[in-house]
Amino acid sequence: MLLPIENVLTPETAAAFREALEKADWVDGRVTAGYQSAMTKNNFQLAEDHPLAVDLGDRILTALQNHPLFMGAALPFRVFPPLFNRYNGGQSFGTHVDNAIRQTAGTGHRIRTDLSATLFLTPPDEYDGGELVIEDTYGTQSVKLPAGHLVLYPSTSLHHVRPVTRGSRISSFFWLQSMIRDDGQRTLLFDLDMAIQRLAGEFPGHPAGVQLTGVYHNLIRMWAEL
Repeated sequence: MLLPIENVLTPETAAAFREALEKADWVDGRVTAGYQSAMTKNNFQLAEDHPLAVDLGDRILTALQNHPLFMGAALPFRVFPPLFNRYNGGQSFGTHVDNAIRQTAGTGHRIRTDLSATLFLTPPDEYDGGELVIEDTYGTQSVKLPAGHLVLYPSTSLHHVRPVTRGSRISSFFWLQSMIRDDGQRTLLFDLDMAIQRLAGEFPGHPAGVQLTGVYHNLIRMWAEL
């Protein structure tokens, strides 16, 4: 499932993040790339342990915890601390697949990457190119979202970032391990959750809502890995 999620951050908060990041010291983005990805990755990145990355990453995690659409779609178990990158001057990231396992720098904490996320911080009219292109079961999807919006997609997907030919594209990116490993099962649960919410809105108190909620939670009990 490929899902755009609106308003993880307000435009004002995204602008404040971007202003702080533009003044930061950036390093070669290949520091977090695997062997295959490093051959096609050309961007800048904020060091994982940079105080600004830690501060802004914590604020993103708080925003995600309070975003019902993200929580319902991802069903997160563990979230990798958000990282930050910048593309400009023709920089790009060729076609690749994300590493299956990620370890937080300086710790023994590892996660299985079930889902990948990109949170756009730069308004799309401020740069040319820079689209995140994702190959999924429904074909190739090109994603370029407003500042503060996020795209969530399976980490198994092949994807790339087109060259940024004008301006600068600043984003946050991270991975997460879901309680539900299988993408098809997560999609079914998300669709069921959305249907339950719609039923509750249109027919408050309908007995079918209780039954479907029971089905939803029993499926999570059946499929969840904790």
